[in-house]
Formats: sequence, structure tokens, C-alpha cells
Amino acid sequence: MKQKLGLVMEGGAMRGLFTAGIIDVFLENDIQTDGVAGISAGATFGCNYLTRQLGRPLRYCTRFASDPRFCSYASLLLTGDMYGAEFCYHTIPEELDPIDNDTFVKNGIPFYIACTDVNTGKAIYHRCRDLISRDEMEWVRACASMPLASRIVRVGGYELLDGGIADSIPLKYMEYKGYARNIVILTQPLGYEKGPNSMMPLVRTVYRKYPALIRAMERRHIVYNRQTAYAAQAENEGRAFVIRPPQKLPVEHLTHDAGIMREVYATGRQTAQQLLPALKRFIETGASAINQST
Repeated sequence: MKQKLGLVMEGGAMRGLFTAGIIDVFLENDIQTDGVAGISAGATFGCNYLTRQLGRPLRYCTRFASDPRFCSYASLLLTGDMYGAEFCYHTIPEELDPIDNDTFVKNGIPFYIACTDVNTGKAIYHRCRDLISRDEMEWVRACASMPLASRIVRVGGYELLDGGIADSIPLKYMEYKGYARNIVILTQPLGYEKGPNSMMPLVRTVYRKYPALIRAMERRHIVYNRQTAYAAQAENEGRAFVIRPPQKLPVEHLTHDAGIMREVYATGRQTAQQLLPALKRFIETGASAINQST
């Protein structure tokens, strides 16, 4: 029996444009998987792999980079969300740069996202059935709602924030769902280690009613570093093909510079193109991805 192939995409806000470049190369070369999991920007940008819309994340990010409704401190002060909830998750995908929901639904490939339950500090996984209904887009918004920069999202009977708090790299989840081999796209270079959150004093004040969330955020760097180590182990064992940026990406979470956005996207494209022969071997034969540079 053929082993199911999964695609796992971590987040990282505007670092997600690295992922956007990679998935465009996948689309151009007919790289197909049996299931997809995305976290935060890995979901908001990665869903375009399933809608087959080449260049869409870069297009709307550069188009609206200077629009305060897209991402600004003014939006945070006025609405409680740095990334405007109505503008980013409804106005853009429904009107200004429509998402191809018909293609998403027709392809039938499972698309999983994760959010963090602020009452338990644990991940809540959700399969998106479409990308245009208000409830489903609220799940996507919750998945990418960074703490301190977003309101808590209430959907499906949960109170939710960014899935990266509880599960930044859902490789184990995809394996649990039956995807024996996975392509994993990370947005930090090899050797990166996350440190403790310097904003924890503010986090403890703002989320004092949510002690489980605070504990999850206190431990996030530990969990993240364990997950990158697990991805490396899976890579060494031939169960995963891990794609990472060659060096730290020159972008911040709230970058508004369209030139930098294009540079990050281009790095994703170049990285994917360089690894394409090795990736095809991994897909076709299950060969180990240890020697990706060959």
C-alpha cells in the first residue's frame, strides 16, 4: 500500500512568504501531497497551495503593505487586532483578491490547522472544509492570531489564539493522522534555537485570567526546540523531507517593505528549485533526505 504523503508548514508571520515561494514551485512542478497541515502563516499563506493560486500571498501582501487596515498599530488600537480581522480575512479573500474556494473544495485534499485553546493551553486541530464561510475563516484567523497583537477568537465553542503557541510544527499530528512521510517547511534556518519569550511580564498581565495559556507561552521555546529536533530526526530516518531557509530571513513579523517581502519569497523559490531533484526522489522512492544538497 502506498504511504500517504503529508505537507507540514510552520508559521512565522511574514517569514511565511518563504513558504509561499516554495509552494509556488510545487505548483509549477506538480508536487502533490495527500494532506496538508498549516500553522499561523503556514495556514494563511499555505492554503493557496490547495487553491492553486500562484503568487497570491506575495501579490496581496505587497499590494496592501502600506494599508493601515492590513497591518498597523492603528488597527491594533482601533480594533484590537494588528492584522485587521475584517479586512484580512473577509474583504481581501472575498472582494479584493478573491480566494478560489471552488478549487479548494473540489480537490478534496484534507487541510488541517491548529489553534491554541486559551483555557487549556493545548492545541485544537480543525479540518477546514472551505475557505470562504465566515466560521471557517474565523478558524483560520484564530490559527494566526498572535498573542498581544490580536483579540481572542471565539469559534466552535472555543476561545482561541495562534496555533504556534501549542504546536508550531504539527509533524507528529500528521503522522498520527496516518501520513507516514511528510514534507516539512520551516521558516528558520538549520541550528536555530528559540529562546524564552521576553514579553512574558506583559503576557502574564494581559492574560492573567488564562493561567494555562501563560504556562504554554512560558514553555513555548522548549516545545519548539523539541519539535525542530524531532523534524531533524525524522529527516535523518528518511520519514521527512525538511526544507529550511539557508540563513536567517531578513524580515520581521510586521515588515511593511514590499522589497523585503519579494526577497523572502524569492529565497523560498530558489531554495525549492535547488532541492527539487532530491524532493522528487523522496516522493518517488521514499529515499532519505539526509543529503539534500546532492
